[in-house]
Amino acid sequence: MNETVTQLPHIAAILITLSSLFLLGLAADLLGTRTPFPRVTLLLLSGFAIGPTGFDLLPAFTQDWFPVFTDIALTMIGFLLGQKLTRAALRDLGYPVLSISVGVVLMTSLLVFSVLSLFGVPLEIAMLLAGIATATAPAATVDVVHEYQAEGKFTDTLLSIVAIDDVWGLLLFSILLAAIQALSGQGGVTDILAYGIWEIGGALLLGLVIGLPMAYLTGRIHPGEPTQAEALGLVLLCAGLAVWLDVSYILAAIVMGAVVANLAKHHERPFHTIEGIEWPFMILFFLLAGAALHVDALPQVGLIGIGYIILRVVGRLLGTWLGGRLSNTNPTIRHWIGLAMLPQAGVAIGMALLASQRFPEIKDIILPIVLGSTVIFELIGPVVTRRVLIRVGDIKHD
Repeated sequence: MNETVTQLPHIAAILITLSSLFLLGLAADLLGTRTPFPRVTLLLLSGFAIGPTGFDLLPAFTQDWFPVFTDIALTMIGFLLGQKLTRAALRDLGYPVLSISVGVVLMTSLLVFSVLSLFGVPLEIAMLLAGIATATAPAATVDVVHEYQAEGKFTDTLLSIVAIDDVWGLLLFSILLAAIQALSGQGGVTDILAYGIWEIGGALLLGLVIGLPMAYLTGRIHPGEPTQAEALGLVLLCAGLAVWLDVSYILAAIVMGAVVANLAKHHERPFHTIEGIEWPFMILFFLLAGAALHVDALPQVGLIGIGYIILRVVGRLLGTWLGGRLSNTNPTIRHWIGLAMLPQAGVAIGMALLASQRFPEIKDIILPIVLGSTVIFELIGPVVTRRVLIRVGDIKHD
């Protein structure tokens, strides 16, 4: 397919490639209803099969698509997650969500750092992996929830935690990065901290600036096609401005969604609109993400990588249990929610790339570990999330 498609006129090649990807996504969706595997995992596996590491069927120009569809898909996911952060929901779930999310981040980073350091891993590598381990992949978690129509307090708590835990993770990673640079005598600590503060603070501001007019417009625009134009236009504007300003587009979208959910008169309209049009973007995102998986990094992971994977899983289990215990959360939530938060992808890779730029001397250690572990967490994580949602009773039919 690769050679055949690339020999076609450029526009024809693009259209045929897009149609093939959508039909492959449809096949994965249908197969997901007949197998125990979530469609996210099937899409990632399909993407891997047609990607460079597999049969290499994708034309070269699709490599330029991945960043675009990543930004669009994750901004949509962030916007939908913001819907869960209403005042009423935070009154019901607020303290447990805060306690568990902070517990997960702190326990995961502390466990990864302390154990790796104890076994002789260099200090800077242990600190960087401790920061990267906190990142999650909201897209995979949200899609499993939507695919199986999971409902219940466990699901609501899970989505609320996924919506905010990357904020704590990004903040902690920025602090650790600055601390390593200070210890190594490279300077620039203030710049790194300022960058971290801007990435989070700028995203909060951007989400507020776009969310306020969106909340005003929603309900004043007739439902249907005008609402679709409003929702899609403002979500894409949020993604574009976030990339331009170099702030977290996921966080900006979450804030935008939360503002609309709390202030708009008919706040459900734009969320239903995005839910109705997000799946084609998600198909392209997951297929291209699967094509970008670096399975060749797995043999390079070694003992440090295996330890990182195990410690991240244990850290999430202990962190959710401890956070749930401190907030007196339902035992079902604190015992199982950590397993539902295993997927890890884009944010972790972004952290690893930033760390590699700052400390190129350890690039050959950090990148294979993060890329290799991402393959495992992205393929296995959604399956585990599905099993957990069935176990707690939030998936009524399977």
